[in-house]
Amino acid sequence: MASQHHLLFRAIRRPLYSCAPRAGKAYASTQTQKPKLIDLSREVYHRAPAHPFHPPVVVKEWDTHQPKRAGDTVLRSASYFISFSDHAGTHVDAPKHFDPTPGALAVDQMPLDDFFTEAICLDLSHVELQASISVAEMETALEKSGQEIRQGDTVLLYMAYNKRVSFDDPRWQHVFPGLAPESVHWLADKGCRIFGVEAVSPAPEGELNFKAHNICGGRGITHMEGLDNLHEVVDKGRFTFIGFPLKLRGCSGSPIRAVAMLNRQ
Repeated sequence: MASQHHLLFRAIRRPLYSCAPRAGKAYASTQTQKPKLIDLSREVYHRAPAHPFHPPVVVKEWDTHQPKRAGDTVLRSASYFISFSDHAGTHVDAPKHFDPTPGALAVDQMPLDDFFTEAICLDLSHVELQASISVAEMETALEKSGQEIRQGDTVLLYMAYNKRVSFDDPRWQHVFPGLAPESVHWLADKGCRIFGVEAVSPAPEGELNFKAHNICGGRGITHMEGLDNLHEVVDKGRFTFIGFPLKLRGCSGSPIRAVAMLNRQ
C-alpha cells in the first residue's frame, strides 16, 4: 500500500503538460525554462489617477455573491461595474485619438502585430521633472544601451518618474518629463512604431504634449502611456514586448496589459 501512495504522489506532482514518451517519438523536455515575464502595467482601481482630460475610473460592486437558484443548485457569483476612459491606466493611443483625418484607425483596427514586437528600453532616468528630452540625450541613451532601433521596434523610455513622484501625489498628473518634438521625429526616423512612457503623456504638459501627439499623427506612429516597472527592463538588451489592447469598436485607445518577455540566462 505504501508504494501505491508513493506512485500516486508522484503522479499528482507531475506537470499537466508532461506525458510519458511513446515508442518511436521524441518529446521536448519538460525541464525547459519558461521566459521571464515582467508586468509593465498599472492597476486599474476605483478613482485611480487619470488624465485631466478624461473621465474618472469607477469600479463598484454589482453582484456580491447573492444566491441564485436553478433547480436544487445554488450559485453565489460576484461581478463588478466598471466605467473608465479608453485612455485609463496603462493604455495605447490609437491614431484616431490625435488624427482627425477621416479613416484614421480606431484601436480595434490596429494590426495585432504592432503589439507583439521586439523592444528595447532606454535609460533617461537622469532627466529633470518637466524637462523635454533632446535628440542628443536620446542618442546618448541609445549608445549607452548598446542596442539599435530596428524597423517596427517598440521603444520604452525609462524616466524614473514613478519612483520620483508617487502615483497618489496630485503632481503625478502634471510634472512629468517627456520628449521634445524633435525626439519624436527621431524615433519615427529610426523605425520605431510605438514608444512608451510612464506618465499620462509622452511630452511635458502643455504645448509640447500637443505637438508630440500631432507629430505622431503626421508620422504614422503612436505611443503608450502609464507604464510601470520599466527599471526592470533597462539594460536587459532586446526583449519581446506584448501589450494587446481590448477590441473596443471605434475607440481612440484602450487599456493594455503590458508585459516584457525576457529569455532566462
